[in-house]
Amino acid sequence: MRWRRWIDALAVVILLAYGWLALSVQSGTAAIDPVYASIREQGILRVAVDVGYRPFVEERNDKLVGFDIDLVQALASELGVEVMFVRSGFDALYDQLTSRQADLIASALPYAPEQGYRARFSRPYFDGGLMLVTPAESTITGLDDLRDRAIGVVLGSEGDALVRRFASTASVVRYTADEVGPLVDALRSSVIDAVILDHVSALGAVAAGDLRIATALSYEPYVLAMPAAAFQLEHEINRALARLEEQGVLIELQRRWMMHDR
Repeated sequence: MRWRRWIDALAVVILLAYGWLALSVQSGTAAIDPVYASIREQGILRVAVDVGYRPFVEERNDKLVGFDIDLVQALASELGVEVMFVRSGFDALYDQLTSRQADLIASALPYAPEQGYRARFSRPYFDGGLMLVTPAESTITGLDDLRDRAIGVVLGSEGDALVRRFASTASVVRYTADEVGPLVDALRSSVIDAVILDHVSALGAVAAGDLRIATALSYEPYVLAMPAAAFQLEHEINRALARLEEQGVLIELQRRWMMHDR
């Protein structure tokens, strides 16, 4: 009985806390998100990045550039703050949040719900999944159309694994190369009928206009991550991302960083 009363009391406290939070948001009272409050006070958004993953983050002439760098700058402009980049190895990115060294991770970060105990995530801003690329005039719309045809894949890639599974139930010619370039050349010269590439490589391949993305074969959302306590920062980041998407900024960043020779 004593434990039951304690649990009932705790439940009441939680309900009251949620009610107070909802009332605070509706009434426009001060935020209780310590991360967002610090960003507003300092006027600086600290962003952890892993340098070296083109085209999202790289260093040129001692300056950080890339899709994620431009995205964060645009987001900061929407929020009315400055950006300070915090360099980190990929494996230490989440540690930057928990140690309060950074307020945000922007580094081609795949959505990782298992990290939810120490981080919260924005809406996806890019799909890094696998794409099926064909000639622009091709009628191929999916893997089923490739039975008894040749599919190009990067040896040992996720696309390679996908084609191996497909080949176990269908007759297909698996054409491999160590890099994307030879596969795209083989597709253009009609040696193969389609190629499976990650989305970034696919965008680069179709930039000339003679190839097209026939369909997406998998979905790997890239997101921004922030500390678990940063509920208001998450809300503001998502609002800013929505505005940038409506303004065509995300598509423009894809064109700038993925659809020409970098």
